[in-house]
Amino acid sequence: MPCLDISTNVNLDGINTDSIFSELTKAVSQIIGKPEKFVMILLKGSVTLTFGGNKEPAALAEIVSMGGINTEVKRKLIATLGSILENKLYIPRTRFVLKVFDTTMGRQNSKL
Repeated sequence: MPCLDISTNVNLDGINTDSIFSELTKAVSQIIGKPEKFVMILLKGSVTLTFGGNKEPAALAEIVSMGGINTEVKRKLIATLGSILENKLYIPRTRFVLKVFDTTMGRQNSKL
């Protein structure tokens, strides 16, 4: 089950987040190759967050998945999720950081 957890200093009050959740869910599902019904998205706004020493719009995200992660997938996730946040929340892609965790990395034969 991929889980994407996004924290941003952007205030989400008054923003229709339904389309953001929908786009993020579809993107994660397609890029990682897991069904949408297993994708979880958390989006937290108005978080005290600085990037580069200032409080301009920025976001930190973490994605955890049981398999499906490799270098190419990481690149696609960073580019695609960054574009969604830039288009929907006006967070420049240069102010978006993504941490990626594959819970099966390092295991020869995962039993999960």
